[in-house]
Amino acid sequence: MGFFDEQVGVKVPQVTIYFWIIKVLATTVGETFADFLNGNIGLGLGGTSGVMLAILLASLAGQMKLDYYFAPLYWFVIVAISTVGTLLSDNLTDNLNVPLAMTTPIFSALLAIVFYSWYHVEKNLSIHSIFTRRREAWYWLAVLVSFALGTSAGDLIAEKLDVGYGNSLVLFAGCIAIVGWLWHFQGG
Repeated sequence: MGFFDEQVGVKVPQVTIYFWIIKVLATTVGETFADFLNGNIGLGLGGTSGVMLAILLASLAGQMKLDYYFAPLYWFVIVAISTVGTLLSDNLTDNLNVPLAMTTPIFSALLAIVFYSWYHVEKNLSIHSIFTRRREAWYWLAVLVSFALGTSAGDLIAEKLDVGYGNSLVLFAGCIAIVGWLWHFQGG
């Protein structure tokens, strides 16, 4: 049995209101740290991306090596992966001049491909069934792409469509609430 096929304990937390609160806080911390490296330390977008990618790869290697859920490392990876996902979008738009109207559908399609491929290989997308490292790798890839998509879509709606950040927050929170409501009442 190979490293990716080896059985491990479930390595993701229960999805509760506390999960979402911590996730929002962790994402904010990661993006703030990237802004600090980019602007205050003067690494620029490229340097910040390199530092954060190295941090992500090191922490993700540690996370993948574990065979159980360890909250501090899991949430550290969330901070790092949210930051790298954001930087993916920022590099495309700021350094390569790819418009947000293109990055948003690109990341949407990429996320659909990740989910399709994950299901095709594993026959399951449930986070409650992440008990092999291969499934965990699919999970982290989906998380990375979803953060890049979130940044692109959020910036597109808030900035380019001039909806503003407050209204965008209400819009996205409403969409998430509808999905949560549908999931809850369909027996999820």
